[in-house]
Amino acid sequence: MLYRIAESSDWEQARESGVFASADLAAEGFIHASERQQILETARRYYMGREGLVLLEIEEAALAAAGVRVEREWAESRQEYFPHVFAPVPLAAIRRTWPFKASDDGDFCLPEALKLI
Repeated sequence: MLYRIAESSDWEQARESGVFASADLAAEGFIHASERQQILETARRYYMGREGLVLLEIEEAALAAAGVRVEREWAESRQEYFPHVFAPVPLAAIRRTWPFKASDDGDFCLPEALKLI
């Protein structure tokens, strides 16, 4: 599975249009995604203090079946590979979603269902 922290407005747009796309797809040619173990650091670096976030769980096999290319590319700033999705994500590939917000102490935590993996 791949994961994307999304703005609730992008998620609402996806539910209306049938595909998830975000500003990074238009600006960079791909949607930034994370592996499960990368979610929290991504949240801490890029989403602190932000409200109205949704965590999307995306099935990579469903992306492949829809002809959506995924490549893992090296992120020098993090010293690890990250999945990049090179087209809008069909809603059929999004398996689960969770509201995603920081706790009272300002830190993010994974949804309970992901802690069990």
